[in-house]
Amino acid sequence: MDPKKLAQLCRDYAENKKAENVVVLDVRKLSSVTDFYVIASGSSAPHLRAIESEVFDRLQKEHGVQPKVMDGAAGQSWIVADFFDVIVHLMKSDVRERYDLEGLWGDAPRVAKPRAKKTATASVEA
Repeated sequence: MDPKKLAQLCRDYAENKKAENVVVLDVRKLSSVTDFYVIASGSSAPHLRAIESEVFDRLQKEHGVQPKVMDGAAGQSWIVADFFDVIVHLMKSDVRERYDLEGLWGDAPRVAKPRAKKTATASVEA
């Protein structure tokens, strides 16, 4: 799967479970380690578990994609999943503020959400 598409899917799935402040950073020009970082916050351990399940279960079931390596658990405050070209960070809000990954990768452009396509609506005449 294209790394950018994978990063966008991770963002979309995290947002399905109301992840907070979901950001996709394009680090291709800044890092030889990965192409994209997906960073999302959860408000509590149960919230992180819900986000984790939604993202990783749907990627596996719908796309046959799973992380090469995972570290952390929702009972902790930071989960990292390495898909090689995409690294996903799910964190409690206070941990995210403390480590400030967006600040660390401040030169990385953010990947905008694709705009929804407008559908033509037929006018109905009475």
